Amino acid sequence: MSAKPTDIQLTLQPQSRVELINVAERVQEQDAEFYDAYRKSAYASHHTTAGFFEQSFARRLKHDPQALEKYVGSFKKLFPPEADYLHDQMELRDELSEAQKVVEPRNADSHLTYIGAGLENCVTYLNERRSPVYFIDLDGTFGDIKRTRKTTVIGFNRETIVQEDLLEIPMGKHPIGSVNLWDERVGVLQQLEERIRELGLEKGRISLSLSPDEQHTGLTVNEYETLLMRHDLPEVLRNPLRFMAQKGVNMLRDPGAIKEKAKDYMKYDLVHVVNEFIEATGLSDTKVERIIDKFFQLPAHRFLRMKRKVDLIVSDEGTCSGHIVNGTYQSPILVQWRRNEDRTRRVLVRFSRFE
Repeated sequence: MSAKPTDIQLTLQPQSRVELINVAERVQEQDAEFYDAYRKSAYASHHTTAGFFEQSFARRLKHDPQALEKYVGSFKKLFPPEADYLHDQMELRDELSEAQKVVEPRNADSHLTYIGAGLENCVTYLNERRSPVYFIDLDGTFGDIKRTRKTTVIGFNRETIVQEDLLEIPMGKHPIGSVNLWDERVGVLQQLEERIRELGLEKGRISLSLSPDEQHTGLTVNEYETLLMRHDLPEVLRNPLRFMAQKGVNMLRDPGAIKEKAKDYMKYDLVHVVNEFIEATGLSDTKVERIIDKFFQLPAHRFLRMKRKVDLIVSDEGTCSGHIVNGTYQSPILVQWRRNEDRTRRVLVRFSRFE
C-alpha cells in the first residue's frame, strides 16, 4: 500500500428526514479498488445536522442500522420537533431576510440531537472492506424538498504529526456559555490557516482537543446561530428534559393541572427513552433503574455525549494549496456548563499529514 492520498467527493440526497446512507458503498461505486489501496479513510460531513459516529461506537452497535436508528431516536424524543425552540421562531431571526424565513427549515431539534447524540463532522476509520460506514442525516427533507448533502472521503495509509500548538480561548462571565472558534474576534481560524501555509500541509487533519485539566466543558462542530447556541443549547444544559416535557404540556386541556401532568408525561416518556437507549447500546438491564432514578439529578453533560475533541480535514482538492474542508454553516464551538476561575479554556491543536 503506497498509493498517494486521494479525495473522493460524494453528493447524497436523502429520501426522508432521518436517514442512514452507507457511504462505503458509494465510494466503491466510484472507485472499486479504493479500500484495497488504503488502510484508513477520513470521512467529513459538510453539514451541521448530518454526520458520522466514531468507528468504535459503530462497532459496538455491530454496524446495525436499526440499532443506530434506535439510538438516534432516543435523542429525537428528548428533542422533539416543534417544541418551543427560539431557533425555530423565524420572526426572531434578524439575520434572515423575509424570503429566507419562508424557506428556512425549523430544525433546532436536529441540531440538538446531533450535538447530544455525539455525531461528528469528521471521523477516521480503519478500512474494513465489508463494513458499512453510515452518513447519518437528521434533517434530510424539509416539507417536499429533498436536501442535497455533501461529504468528502480521503484515503490514506499513514498519518504523521507535524506540529502541536496550545490555544487559550477567553470565555464570557456566564457559567453556561459557548464560543464560536471561527469568530474573527477569537482568531482561531486565521491562526490555523496560517499554520497550514507554514507547514505546507496538503492533505491531513487538525485535531482540536481540550487540555486534560479542563473540566465542565466540551467541543462540537455545528451552526453557531445566536438563538440556538445562546438560548436553546443552554436550556438543554440546565435541564435536558425541558423540551421533551413540552410534548405532555401541549397535549393537555386542563391548564390548572399542567405542571403535575407534564411531569408525569415526562417520566413516562423518559422510561421509554432510557429503555431504547439501553437496547440500542447493549447496556446491562440492571442499570435501567439506576439510570432512571438518577437521571433527574444528573447534569446534562453526563447524558449528552459532549466531546473533548473534534477533527477538521485539510485537503488541496480543487485548489493549489491545503485548506480546511468546511461546510458553509459549520463552526467548531467550545461549550462550558460551569465557569472556571480565570475564564479561559485551553485547547490543544495537533496538525498531522496524511501519507
